Amino acid sequence: MRDINQVYIDGAFVTPHGEERFQLFNPSTEAVIGTVRLGDAEDARAAVAAAKRALPAWSRTTKEERIALLRRFHAAVAARRDDLIAAIVEEYGAPKGRVDWMADMAATNFLEAAEALQSYDFDQVIGHAEVRMTPLGVVAGITPWNSNASFITAKMSMALAAGCTIVIKPSEMSAIQTQVVMEALHEVGAPKGLFNIVTGRGDVVGAEFTSNPDVAKVTFTGSTAVGKSILRAAAETMKRVTLELGGKGPQIILDDADLDAVMPAVVGSGFLNSGQACVAGTRILVPESRKAEALEKIKAAVEAVKAGDPHDPDVSVGPMVSRKQWDRVQSYLKLGQEEGATLLVGGEGRPEGQDVGWFVRPTVFSDVTNDMRIAREEIFGPVLSIITYGTEDEAVAIANDTHYGLQSYVLSSDTDRARRIAAQLEAGRVIINGAPHEPQAPFGGFKQSGIGRENGVAGLLAYLEPKAVLV
Repeated sequence: MRDINQVYIDGAFVTPHGEERFQLFNPSTEAVIGTVRLGDAEDARAAVAAAKRALPAWSRTTKEERIALLRRFHAAVAARRDDLIAAIVEEYGAPKGRVDWMADMAATNFLEAAEALQSYDFDQVIGHAEVRMTPLGVVAGITPWNSNASFITAKMSMALAAGCTIVIKPSEMSAIQTQVVMEALHEVGAPKGLFNIVTGRGDVVGAEFTSNPDVAKVTFTGSTAVGKSILRAAAETMKRVTLELGGKGPQIILDDADLDAVMPAVVGSGFLNSGQACVAGTRILVPESRKAEALEKIKAAVEAVKAGDPHDPDVSVGPMVSRKQWDRVQSYLKLGQEEGATLLVGGEGRPEGQDVGWFVRPTVFSDVTNDMRIAREEIFGPVLSIITYGTEDEAVAIANDTHYGLQSYVLSSDTDRARRIAAQLEAGRVIINGAPHEPQAPFGGFKQSGIGRENGVAGLLAYLEPKAVLV
């Protein structure tokens, strides 16, 4: 049993003023594996005060000084890779293929921020004005449980690259990961107050960060509902916000696609991060002319997907993070059938042979219409909906008929044709034929998938304000 009883404020591990204890679970076994002592509003205010004290000196540092520190942070987190992998598997249940990516990203985020910073010029001349891009100030980062460690370092690295200081409220459900990251970062010996991490509840620590007048910006990754509440609260003090929220990504399979070739990308994108990913492509748009063939191949591909113990190298879908999330997914599996969709594969309950753990059967519904709740609401589990279309224009219309617009997918044997479809999609990113991630490209959503962009120079700009000096 682990007992995590410290937060990180002003360069030191301290016992929080808050006294509430939160239980930590292993989602693969449902066993309690520890507790974490949560910070409260007083801890949050202390963290903000420390970041405010550190801001003047850090905001005046050179690009070279910032890059040097980012590289040291990278090395420190990379050195704890094995510990971080163990923590992610234990408290989140990510399978082998995903957990390696999560742990590596937690370290490489610092290098990506350094690369963006290296290529960026803070000074410009516009007409007879000198324009200087200046750091916003103290930033508050709020991170989710579905990739907590990498979100902590992504938000921290960009804020520091811009010359800001940061306070972070990580998910209380991911306290073991947070502890590993804090220990690694502490070993670097950075200036006090540069970064401060307070594990606590969103309606306590998160609310204080969002309302505190000394915080200039909030960057949040999580649900659209919570993002809206943060936006309302931030408006009181005119905070800048970056919100990376929910998604209901479409995957448009064009009629010229080689179904055998694209199926690994379709299923992989749909079940990304065990389905607990805002970028997952959970709506599969199939041409009516190829429906029978597509259903056959999708069914076979999903039946081959193994859900279960994340330590098993053949497993690609791990458990849901909590009993609450498992219950939520189960409710949608029942709802889909009630709405009139056809259960192609999967369904309610645990996978065969799994008696304990918050495991879900990888599921596909066919005969789905885009007005069904299973096609419109973010389920956040391994559940796919197949929707048929007649023409390309109809496919684009269905894909765009959503409150979300985070990440979309197009699959075709003709890349130029796929690009033409991609240009019409209302999404912050479009992936063609399973193209790999580009960390320097802007990431963020249209519509209710969020506000602002992260990653690369676009992400760096989100922490800066222009100051014009006219001479």
